[in-house]
Amino acid sequence: MLVCLWCVLMLSLCLAQSANNDATLKITVSDALGAAIRNAVVVIEATGLKAKTTDSNRYGEARFSKLSPGVYRVKVNAEGFEAQVLEAVTVNAGVNTLAVTLPVANVKDEIQISQDKQEANTDPRGDGFSSVLTEEQLAMLPDDPDEFENIIRNMAGPGARFRVNGFGGGKLPPKSQIREIRFRTNQWAAENHEAGFISVDIYTKPGVNQWHGSVNFGFRDESLNARNAFAPFRGAEQDRRYGMDFSGPLWKNHTSLSGSVDGMNSYDTKTIVAAFPTGNFADLIRRPSRRLNLQTRIEHALNKTHTLRGEYQRNANRQENLGVGNFDLSDRAYSSDSMEHIFRLSDSGALGKKLFNELRFQTTWREVGISSLSNAQTIVVLDAFTRGGAQLTSNRNLREIELSDNLDISIFKKHLVRTGVQFEVGRYRSSELRNTSGTFTFASLADFLANRPLQYTQRSGSPAVSLNQYQVGWYAQDDWRLHKSFTLSFGLRHEFQTNLGDKHNFAPRAGFAWSPFKNGKTTIRGGGGIFYDWFGSATYEQILRVNGQRQTDLIVRNPGYPDPFSGGTASTLPPSVIQQQSNLQMPYIIQSSIGVERELPRGVRFMTNYSFTRGLHQLRGVNINQPIPGLGRPFPTQGNITQVASIANSQGHALMLNLNWSSIPKAIHFGINYRLSKTTNESDSPFSLPMNSYDLRAERGAALNDIRHMVFGMASFPLYKMLRIGTTFNYLSAMPYNITTGFDNNGDAVINDRPLGFARNSARGASQFNLGTRLSWAFGFGKPKEQAGGPMQVRIIRGGGDDMLSSMPGAGMSLASKRFKTEFYVQASNVLNKANLTNFIGVQTSPFFGQAIAAMPGRRMETGIRFSF
Repeated sequence: MLVCLWCVLMLSLCLAQSANNDATLKITVSDALGAAIRNAVVVIEATGLKAKTTDSNRYGEARFSKLSPGVYRVKVNAEGFEAQVLEAVTVNAGVNTLAVTLPVANVKDEIQISQDKQEANTDPRGDGFSSVLTEEQLAMLPDDPDEFENIIRNMAGPGARFRVNGFGGGKLPPKSQIREIRFRTNQWAAENHEAGFISVDIYTKPGVNQWHGSVNFGFRDESLNARNAFAPFRGAEQDRRYGMDFSGPLWKNHTSLSGSVDGMNSYDTKTIVAAFPTGNFADLIRRPSRRLNLQTRIEHALNKTHTLRGEYQRNANRQENLGVGNFDLSDRAYSSDSMEHIFRLSDSGALGKKLFNELRFQTTWREVGISSLSNAQTIVVLDAFTRGGAQLTSNRNLREIELSDNLDISIFKKHLVRTGVQFEVGRYRSSELRNTSGTFTFASLADFLANRPLQYTQRSGSPAVSLNQYQVGWYAQDDWRLHKSFTLSFGLRHEFQTNLGDKHNFAPRAGFAWSPFKNGKTTIRGGGGIFYDWFGSATYEQILRVNGQRQTDLIVRNPGYPDPFSGGTASTLPPSVIQQQSNLQMPYIIQSSIGVERELPRGVRFMTNYSFTRGLHQLRGVNINQPIPGLGRPFPTQGNITQVASIANSQGHALMLNLNWSSIPKAIHFGINYRLSKTTNESDSPFSLPMNSYDLRAERGAALNDIRHMVFGMASFPLYKMLRIGTTFNYLSAMPYNITTGFDNNGDAVINDRPLGFARNSARGASQFNLGTRLSWAFGFGKPKEQAGGPMQVRIIRGGGDDMLSSMPGAGMSLASKRFKTEFYVQASNVLNKANLTNFIGVQTSPFFGQAIAAMPGRRMETGIRFSF
């Protein structure tokens, strides 16, 4: 009901702000390689109307607003390029887009200019089946980096993969540095390693011919925050966030430099909810943290067709009092320090007249250290309370290098061939001591009072592990345009890696795009393929660590207390270990989808897509030494043997519906996305053991991320002059959780037994709803400096759908013409202060069985200021 009310209210307000028939024409000017042409002179003419002239901006965009619908003549001219004249360009009410490619002087015969909508919508490299968040929409999202990233991930949905300027990994850039975020579906290109229903491409702003930047500061504390639903009182919280960014030329029209600093000093509170023999207990723990991220990027035009980009990131983070909260008491605390360095280098450009090459290099250094407040012995009363030391001391160092190259070959008229290779190498060094003082586990509070523990565990051995891992993939694909309205794509990818004997991992892919009607307003896309997943270094590292030679796990069933070996019924198992299946295979999924996109009247865009995913050879843990009833353990001289095997399966269905509408002249945006899905699998992780290792079929159940219904919406519009409001909402249906007895009913020394008739992850928690809003007021002063001309070779995404918006916040407003701008904002999350319950308890011996013992934060408010120039 809340979702429906939000949609009706926001759409009504947006329509009220834009009730006219004006037309807008956005023209994107680029060269033959897709690089934006800046300062191109664009003129539009119509019979009986005065000609209008404007220059393209740094993104190659020229925009004409408040036009009367009709037929126009368009002329585009830029220095060093041949002028183009487009006759009879029809401009309808609402948003109209046009892409113009200017040939370099004297090579016009090598370049084709196409603006046919059917061709654009069936271009596999174009904007079909994608939606965009541009600067105006991004400006209305939260300024806090964590909240901002959380919203973007909620928009994308589970399994989305993120890339920043083509690179994966690292931190998302600051909001002020992002030009646009593009959400793409139907990713059947053989160049993609990862599967996923949605891929998220983030493009940062390119350098310009004038220095500009911004400084921002945000502040939040408990004075305007609401109390957490499980907190006995409103805890002290504070968040001081600061940042700055800059960009400008080092050598005009050749070299530009940009950089950013993003820092935060904060502390929040985590709720503790526990049950003691004397009664229930509730408290709060303060968790300080600090973060400092630095980033710099340089772009240099090597020549007219090649641009070299280099980037460096340094990300540092410290967090204290982790491990405390819910049932874990304050003595369970540990701290974490991490430091990450990322260096990126890329080059893109033409090789002759028929080839285009993209080369990317990335190297990452990361160090993570964890230290416990205490290493004292741990007492666990299942889902009642946990006390004692965290017993975790760890230090992990990694060095990863990635090199990839993509080559476009356009020697055939109707074929665009792309081929490439990806090479990754990682070196990992770690030292980890965990549970060295031992842990007693009690099934219930009654057993705790009776000094009757269920189990005692302790790990011993050498902490050091060192490993190297190499991963290689190569591919070839062809986009074959059979007709201007139909494109067929097919390709093949092959991947292999070290630490696996499985080398024959071939992944065929195929897809199509069809625009059946001449107006190009309807597009149908579909495809399918195989996607392999790497055998992760962290999984292999844990196998090496607890392999019986470095470390082992001691398990005592029905131990004595406090001396685990003194009980009359104590049963000490031989050492338990982890091992890898001898013929372990690389996991893969088979994924297919079909979707339709339709452009509706008044700039409304509707898209729907259905996908089916089947996972094969998924990783799971199996206890190959589980006791056989009446026979005992197959290997009597050994304890539990957790074997990581590639024998699990998974299956998923997902239906996505998306509706977007924008009024660019009024700077009004509205969008809503709904996802209906069902995901089942047979294991929660590579190390999670089944209840019965001899009946693996019984483990098939809901995946932990099986959220059946997901709704995300956002809207932004001006209230009065430079006063704007933006709002977002997110709804998630209940997530699954597992029901267990709290005992080791089958005697395998693993406490994960379920009651008779209960499937894995068969229970459901509660739905969640979060409404956020941001109110901002801005003003500007000063005239902008004149910018020296000449097209700057900046690689941009090809095409430009109706969802692409102006690059200046508040398009059409006077603020865009000011040299200095100041913005004040107030933003809030969970405005309605809804208690979004989490951590539902499924252990039947727990006093909290079937109840939630935690909740997402209540209402939080932040104020801030941003000054830009």
